[in-house]
Amino acid sequence: MGTQSFHTTRWTLVRHASNQSPAGREALEELCATYYEPVVAFLRRGGRDSEVARETAHEFFARVLEVPNFGGAEPGRGRFRSYLLGALKHYLSHQRERALRRKRGGGASMVSLDPGTDTSPGIELGDPRALPPDREFDREWALHVLHLATAALAAEWRDAGKGEQFAALQPFIGGDARHGELGALAERLGENAAGLRKTLSRMRQRFRHHVKAQLVPTLAESAEVEDEMRALLTALAS
Repeated sequence: MGTQSFHTTRWTLVRHASNQSPAGREALEELCATYYEPVVAFLRRGGRDSEVARETAHEFFARVLEVPNFGGAEPGRGRFRSYLLGALKHYLSHQRERALRRKRGGGASMVSLDPGTDTSPGIELGDPRALPPDREFDREWALHVLHLATAALAAEWRDAGKGEQFAALQPFIGGDARHGELGALAERLGENAAGLRKTLSRMRQRFRHHVKAQLVPTLAESAEVEDEMRALLTALAS
């Protein structure tokens, strides 16, 4: 099944359906669930510890589900990934402004849950070699997409009664085997070496399909999937 079969993406559905409609809200919830870990990674790279990052992520996604176009970010335009990152930055900026207003207003002392800014982590200094928050967000997104695609491919092979074959070939999906490795593997599995190479080639094609199947729902147009594939590879190379 090629990408041409994806006529209506989840992101397109969000654009055309009100978030109050069952279809629109369900589509938006599914998209948000996919991006939970990338958002947490972005927040942690900004200086928050794990507990605060996850708490902030929950609050942020609740706000997105309540008001999808808050902060001027318009659903359905461009990639969901770009929309979500812009909305997240706006949300964090609003949080900082609100905290400053409270602090200036006097009264009870306040301990901010936000120890710094996106560019200045404050108390918790990170590794200077670590990725900037934006690139960490993209890298976590790319890794999550590969994880989901791998799980889908594994399920496909298990359903065909070839779970052992998938487990043996999985290390070779993302790269070339060294000389003699596939031959030795074929002998261990009791299979023909040439046939095993063909199986690996088909497995790689199916893996690419499953990666695309994860990307397409987050795009306004399914034709953009090749650009998003390039963005994924760039994020993994960071």
